[in-house]
Amino acid sequence: MSVTVRVPAKVNVQLAVGAARPDGFHDLANVFLAVGLYDEVTVTPADELRVTCEGPDAAQVPLDRTNLAARAAIALAARRGIEPNVHIHIAKDIPVAGGMAGGSADGAAALLACNTLWGAGASRAELLAICAELGSDVPFSLVGGAALGVGRGEQLTVLETGGTFHWVFAMAERGLSTPAVFREFDRLAEGREIPDPVASAELLEALAKGDAEALAAAVSNDLQPAALSLFPELADTLEAGRGAGALAALMSGSGPTTAFLARDAATAEKVAAALRSSGTCRAVRMAEGPVAGATVV
Repeated sequence: MSVTVRVPAKVNVQLAVGAARPDGFHDLANVFLAVGLYDEVTVTPADELRVTCEGPDAAQVPLDRTNLAARAAIALAARRGIEPNVHIHIAKDIPVAGGMAGGSADGAAALLACNTLWGAGASRAELLAICAELGSDVPFSLVGGAALGVGRGEQLTVLETGGTFHWVFAMAERGLSTPAVFREFDRLAEGREIPDPVASAELLEALAKGDAEALAAAVSNDLQPAALSLFPELADTLEAGRGAGALAALMSGSGPTTAFLARDAATAEKVAAALRSSGTCRAVRMAEGPVAGATVV
């Protein structure tokens, strides 16, 4: 017997970042939107915990117990007093180290898959609690759709959306470390007061109405200046997408994937074609959102 879970990528339509806390984390107002780029995680009984991976950038995925999928299996097994003897196979399609929560998605998927495989009976609330222990973005990967995350981003409020949004994503030639981007954010913020992060009322209204133009006017990412400081060439990618007709261009999460909101599917095709021929990125993908979170298939 095996269980496969499909789990989506995310884009942050707003990422408001507060000052560094004593524990080193930052308070966030993080508006997530799940988009239709997916990893699939399959779990099968085994003699010991093992992780394998295939797909784009699979060579960059750790296959030991530091992998979030492995950590999810270990966490659930520990709560049930069993050994995490399972083979976890990850079929990657979400960019690695791209600011689209690929690792977090795999953690959420493995948790749901193991809960199903083992008949562990963990409730939704217990699964979300384990997700929050694993990482700030993991709970949203389980929930999907659209949500506001506060605290480290792990405390979620589900948001209503009034329609489908069309996105184009440009994958950069190299990755960016999330901790490094936050360190650069702190360096750039040194000496000035950082306001408490709050969700934009205009942005939440635009999501609820399904209004792409209003959403484009409200998107923001406080980590973008730090990411551009570490990876200045990303400015060329952002400009290429804007020049091709994107309503908005911004970094996804801590980057370096750049996200472009399009008016409709036809415009998304045009933006994607322009980015592919721009020479400013490694690969281009299109996706729509919101989509469901981690789902057993």
